[in-house]
Amino acid sequence: MAELSVRSVLVTGANRGIGLGLVQHFLRMPKPPQWIFAGCRDPKGQKAQELQNLAYKHPNIIIIPLEVANPASIKAAAAKVGEHLGGSGLNLLINNAAILKVTTLETETLEDMSEVYTTNTIGPLLMAQAFLPLLKKAAQGSPSSGLSCSKAAIVNISSSGGSITSLYTWEICQATSYRCSKAALNMLSKCQSLAYKEHGILCVALHPGWVQTDMGNSPGQVPPVTVDESVQGILKVLSTLSEKETGAFLDWEGKVIPW
Repeated sequence: MAELSVRSVLVTGANRGIGLGLVQHFLRMPKPPQWIFAGCRDPKGQKAQELQNLAYKHPNIIIIPLEVANPASIKAAAAKVGEHLGGSGLNLLINNAAILKVTTLETETLEDMSEVYTTNTIGPLLMAQAFLPLLKKAAQGSPSSGLSCSKAAIVNISSSGGSITSLYTWEICQATSYRCSKAALNMLSKCQSLAYKEHGILCVALHPGWVQTDMGNSPGQVPPVTVDESVQGILKVLSTLSEKETGAFLDWEGKVIPW
């Protein structure tokens, strides 16, 4: 298996759950990234304390104030990341930040649908647009041919809940706004893969499993997958991806999920 080797990575929603788990596991790599940019809505808040503690011990973690539903915040984050990188590019963008409203089809509202879609779908769109110059720079500066996550990649953390074919866990949690936002994110990932392939950037939608996080626990049942299991699987999958998988919808074990 090829080793995932990135000089720089940005993870959104990095203060808890899968995002924090990704930051922790990047640190444990035999060759950790020189820069781990940890995007977080409220870096000084109580929910970011564990991330703050990590950043205090590891100078390669740079906490970036980032609200993915706010275009001005995204623009400021891109400028800050660019400053830290100097002349080099960003190898890996992981769009992980997301929200879920536990609702039924009957109780969905305009406000909930708009808020969820803005964070879960429009956020990754704007993030990719803002960081595209840095991703292009990483691809151009890479000695390797083809596509890989070590070169330049956008990884959109999706959900099997967005699979129109499987409708995973419908009986447990309808969460229509969340499902619609993730189905749309899958289409966005496919569009990005087509548009950005010529720039040497791999794009993929990845289901992390039903994971034991605040979001995963919200339907009221204990999910089957731990954060550690999910993140280890995700990083293993990312190390194997090539141009054959760009535009795919995969899970944390590398299996293809039906659209």
